Amino acid sequence: MGAMYPCRWRQLGLLIGFLFCGATAYSQRLIQRAETVPAADQWLQPGDRLQVRVQAQPGCQATFFGGKPLLELDPRQAKGQRGVYQGTYVVQPGDTLLSRPITVEVMAPDSTRDTATTRNTVRFLTPDVPQLAVTKGTLAYLNYGLGEDRLGGAKLGYLDSLVVLHLTGRVGNLYRVQLAATQTAWVPQEVVRLLPPGGFIPSSLTGSWSVYGDSLYDYVQVPLDARLPYRSQLLTEPTRLVVDVFGATSNTNWITQRDGLQALGDVHYEQTAPDVFRLVLQLRHEQAWGYRIGYKGNTLAIKIKRPPEKLRLRGLTVAVDAGHGGTNVGATGATGAHEKDITLAIAQRLRQELTQRGAHVVMTRETETTVDNGDRVLRLRQLNPDLLVSIHVNSTGSPSVQGTSTYYRYLAFRPLSVALYEAMRRTGLKGFGNVGSFNFGLNGPTEYPNALVETAFISNAEDEKRLIDPQFQQQVAEQLTKGVEEFLRRTRQRGIRGWLSKKAAEQ
Repeated sequence: MGAMYPCRWRQLGLLIGFLFCGATAYSQRLIQRAETVPAADQWLQPGDRLQVRVQAQPGCQATFFGGKPLLELDPRQAKGQRGVYQGTYVVQPGDTLLSRPITVEVMAPDSTRDTATTRNTVRFLTPDVPQLAVTKGTLAYLNYGLGEDRLGGAKLGYLDSLVVLHLTGRVGNLYRVQLAATQTAWVPQEVVRLLPPGGFIPSSLTGSWSVYGDSLYDYVQVPLDARLPYRSQLLTEPTRLVVDVFGATSNTNWITQRDGLQALGDVHYEQTAPDVFRLVLQLRHEQAWGYRIGYKGNTLAIKIKRPPEKLRLRGLTVAVDAGHGGTNVGATGATGAHEKDITLAIAQRLRQELTQRGAHVVMTRETETTVDNGDRVLRLRQLNPDLLVSIHVNSTGSPSVQGTSTYYRYLAFRPLSVALYEAMRRTGLKGFGNVGSFNFGLNGPTEYPNALVETAFISNAEDEKRLIDPQFQQQVAEQLTKGVEEFLRRTRQRGIRGWLSKKAAEQ
């Protein structure tokens, strides 16, 4: 019997130890959450801020990244929460960190300590070894910043493939791009391919330009040493196309303007910064009809579209886009009506109206099928329409909101949007407005004037009743046709006024 006592004492000791350890472990759970801000994997370079936020027991001392202080916020700064700690560290030259989580430590007043790591990782970039990438695919694009909504981040513009980019940061699936010394943008991870280390930051001197025209377009070509990123803007009053090439410095000694130009007027350049080369292309017509930018080898090539010959529906190529389709149902009304069905019905009626007036109509979809918006843009590039009308149905969480609206992205294409909006108001619908700078995929192309029509609100009972009525759908198609005709008429008038003004100035 006596031999059993040591065993019992050992069991009792183990039990006490277990309870003690368990209590200690419980008391050390001071941290509820630790995260980087933004809460995403990041690449940072010297001068960037590493920001960390911790939710922990109030009244503690907190540190991160090897002893840097985290300060407890006043609850009024933290939406009424207590125990929120924040800290910032500015990355210094020579700092190294290779895609690791950030460790935080919290010590309670009784000296109890707890540590945790952020879920996301951080990498410090070395400026001596630039991280480069090239664009891939046919629809690569840049964003202005990190903002997001259901339409995605605000887009700076499309880029050709194999454009070389200097990456200086990352937040989640977006890379920061250093366009020039004072300008940055962001590019989605899925449209670039990282290059191995050892490359030089892209730059180039410009060569001498060639400006010419053929039977269909006017062209501007500028030789470069590499495919550099660019941004374009189609401006009005006067109508001109402005293209900034980042990383380029002028070595242009002449600009040869050959015979055959019809859309282009005077062209010149400005060196707006040591690493920003600006092309300024004056257009002869008040209404711009589109353009395309890309590369031929390392030569920047800009193709300017000319106005249609007669500015009338007969002979005009009009693209009609029926929004959504297939598995992409779009908005749904109280009666169960789907946006995809209404847009297709209106688009088919619009095609018939336009065709009867002599227009050549191309459709992004003609049946009940799923078509990705990117595929629609690529198809329209091939079809090369003179203009695009995209048809949608609006919806909101407020059933009382109703009315029609039109949308455009580029100021030079606003006249088409205005003409369609005024035509839609003639159906008797209330006006919701004409919206500019609209960040939607079908408004993104620069190759042709385009506008999106949100016919009415399916979330409003009165509007929905109209939208599902075949007679009203026919009325919408007729008015949209008149809207296109009115846009063409006004364009003709502006052209005549511009010609008369020029003649008067010459006299």
